[in-house]
Amino acid sequence: MSEALCLASAAALQQRIRRKEISPVELTAAVLARAERLQPVLNCFITLCADEAMAAARAAEAEMMSGRPLPPLHGIPFTAKDIVNTRGVRTTFGAVPMRDNVPAEDAVAVARLRMQGAILVGKTTTPEFGSKCLTDSPLFGRTRNAWHADRTSGGSSGGAAVAVASGIAPLAVATDGGGSTRIPAACNGVVGIKQSQG
Repeated sequence: MSEALCLASAAALQQRIRRKEISPVELTAAVLARAERLQPVLNCFITLCADEAMAAARAAEAEMMSGRPLPPLHGIPFTAKDIVNTRGVRTTFGAVPMRDNVPAEDAVAVARLRMQGAILVGKTTTPEFGSKCLTDSPLFGRTRNAWHADRTSGGSSGGAAVAVASGIAPLAVATDGGGSTRIPAACNGVVGIKQSQG
């Protein structure tokens, strides 16, 4: 059951949560267990936010049981690329000088996802400052392709694409200035959308 949950789309999971067929706690626990199991092979995370994610999932479940209207992404796990600020969670930009950087506030994309009920489960790998089209960094090493460890994960949002393709999280915040979302999406067989300006 938990493996099937991890491989479901965000849209399918949203419908199942609304019908109370699954709980945000069950889903978040399944995603975190999969992340723990696959991280040693894929190396797609710099940080897993297990305690924070489970606390958010318990709050989401209580809200779900209250009968009040739910926001569109209620209880859906997501990840954020390591160059996207996350309040209270390390954001290193894949660079040695930033290894201990912990932002005081969320980037707009992360704040908006949280406002819509999504649950941050971890920060995904990137090369230094998102500077190249493969994902490795002196801090965290190389991220492996979701389907074949000897192939590239692409970059610079390789960790984000691998996390989605491997069923760790149905949604990921990435960045794209010149292909940094689209290239790893193509390398790992998922959809990556370049954000609009402004």
